[in-house]
Amino acid sequence: MQIELIDTFLDLIETRSFHRTAERLHVTQSTVSARVQALEASVGARLLVRSRAGTDLTTEGLKFETHARGLRHAWAEAQRAVQPSGTAAVSLRIGIQNDLAAGNIGDWVQNFRKALPECSFYIEPDYSAQMCKDLDRGALDFAVLYSPQALPDLHIESVGEVKYRLISSEGARRADVSTARYIRGAYSAAFDEAHRQVMGQYGSALLASGQNAAVAGLLAVMGGSGFVLEETALRMVGAGFQAVTDVDPIRQPIFAVMHQRHRTSRMHRRLTSIVAREIAGRR
Repeated sequence: MQIELIDTFLDLIETRSFHRTAERLHVTQSTVSARVQALEASVGARLLVRSRAGTDLTTEGLKFETHARGLRHAWAEAQRAVQPSGTAAVSLRIGIQNDLAAGNIGDWVQNFRKALPECSFYIEPDYSAQMCKDLDRGALDFAVLYSPQALPDLHIESVGEVKYRLISSEGARRADVSTARYIRGAYSAAFDEAHRQVMGQYGSALLASGQNAAVAGLLAVMGGSGFVLEETALRMVGAGFQAVTDVDPIRQPIFAVMHQRHRTSRMHRRLTSIVAREIAGRR
């Protein structure tokens, strides 16, 4: 199977540019053209049309897109299915949002293994955007993340939330928090919007990070103020920091995401239930 033909076709849907796809796939533009021609010859229809405005799908291309995504996902799963996995009947690749992995990975994986003893697990802490791409192309089987992407083949379920609390080495009131020493957490699009509404002018802070451990580390060394996960805030309060009591915590929704093909599978339902139960138990 020439899966690179499918990969090239799907990338062209995103970029709408033969030149940009060639750059992203690290091949020549003539190679991209040759792959498109080969794919169109295989299916017996023209799939793409080029114009000054860019590359667009034909009617046949629109019909083929869903099948192309399914073929790419199935091929990735087939490749992984034949890889050595010891005595395990099934190998599962699971992505976990970086901030969630830091405090939960041990308990979660222990419960995954108890519930699914026939499985082996590969765990990959990462950010939401990359995990959604990996789920879509079949490189991940299941992910727990903050910002699900609206990709057509992904199934998304809410499984709970975590809280980020504002702490400070400067005082326990918002009035004590200086903008010059503020470290902004940029944990997700939803968090950023809530932060903008709650903190206003502090959104233009000179220091920012998308990882809880990084914000906590910067605060520990430099002092100042910033939002960190609730359990991190509890550890840091009493070690030179105070909870800022007149600023409400920012709630971050958490989602379990999988391919649509797996939304009713026993394994994926159990993984989702375990994560939801573990998150609820930490409130």
